[in-house]
Amino acid sequence: MAAKLKQQGGKVEELNSDMNVTPFVDVMLVLLIIFMVAAPLATVSIRLDLPPASPPPPGEEQEEPVFISIQDDTSIYVVDEETTLENLIPALNAALAVPNPREERVFVRANAEVTYERFMEVMNTLQANAYYKVGLLNEDIE
Repeated sequence: MAAKLKQQGGKVEELNSDMNVTPFVDVMLVLLIIFMVAAPLATVSIRLDLPPASPPPPGEEQEEPVFISIQDDTSIYVVDEETTLENLIPALNAALAVPNPREERVFVRANAEVTYERFMEVMNTLQANAYYKVGLLNEDIE
C-alpha cells in the first residue's frame, strides 16, 4: 500500500503506509520470556508426607455402610427394613449393632420427589440424637 507523491522538482517519491510490526514483535517476545521465567516462581509447593496405602489386614472385612433411604411416599427405610420417623433411631441402632453407634457413619439418600421438609425431619432426628457423621448420597433409588 504505497502512495506516490509528486514533489516540486518532478521527482516521484513513494510513501510507505504499511505498519512496522518489528518493535511490536520484539516487545511481545520480551514479555513472553519474562512470563516464562516468572511462571515457575509463582507456583507454591507443599511437602506432604503421606503414609503408604495398604489394604486392610486379612480377615478384617470392610463393613457395609448403613443407608437411610427416604422414598417419595414418605416411607423411611433403614438398610432394607421399613420404619417410621419415631422408630428411626432404634432401627438405626439395631442396624449398626456396635457398642457406640453414634460414632459410625450413616448415609442418607432420598428420591427426587421427596419434599425438603421430610428430608429435614430425618436429618433433624439424626442430629437431635447425636448422629453427626452423616453422609448425603446423590443417586437414584427405587
